[in-house]
Amino acid sequence: MAGLTDNEDRVGVFGGVFDPPHIAHLVLADEARYQLSLDKVLWMLTPNPPHKKGWALTPADQRLSMLESATADNPYFNISRIDVTRPAPQFAVDTMSLLREEYPVSRIFYLMGGDSLRDLPKWERPREFIDKCDGLGVMRRPDDNVNLDALIHLIPEITGKIKYVEAPLMKISAREIRKRVRQGLPFRYFVPGSVFEFIQEKNLYR
Repeated sequence: MAGLTDNEDRVGVFGGVFDPPHIAHLVLADEARYQLSLDKVLWMLTPNPPHKKGWALTPADQRLSMLESATADNPYFNISRIDVTRPAPQFAVDTMSLLREEYPVSRIFYLMGGDSLRDLPKWERPREFIDKCDGLGVMRRPDDNVNLDALIHLIPEITGKIKYVEAPLMKISAREIRKRVRQGLPFRYFVPGSVFEFIQEKNLYR
């Protein structure tokens, strides 16, 4: 946003359903924090993402508990409840509007994967969303296949806002973890210890 200086806080926004939060989430968030010189990373739990209608998600309060325990030991990680406390649908453009009110003088970087960058034109009011971001921290993978020229043509506001985050390629996903739990396969080291214990205690994903 115009008028901001390098002395102001740099805040990263890392959104997701986190069902469950796992080791790769933590690695990617910390790499983004370091490479983008962020003062904090806001973990933004989305209770009912518009693009995942009909998905059988774990109740938001249980996902929030797992997320809180997974991030508790990192002073740079904070949990935002903006999306948890407002009714669906929780579009990113509206989330950013609320964050602008909460952090009026901060530089806000929205963190996303290359697949989300590719699909950005399909988001709700994408040009308005980009206008509210000071930058996009894009964690790219070899198979993202993003046509940046075509994207800029559709969303000119994105020009100069993409900051790539190079991170280890970790083939760990929440879907794979849920599948392993259902099948009785080992998953202990895919998630933080506290999350593993919570899944066991609540008998999740069976």
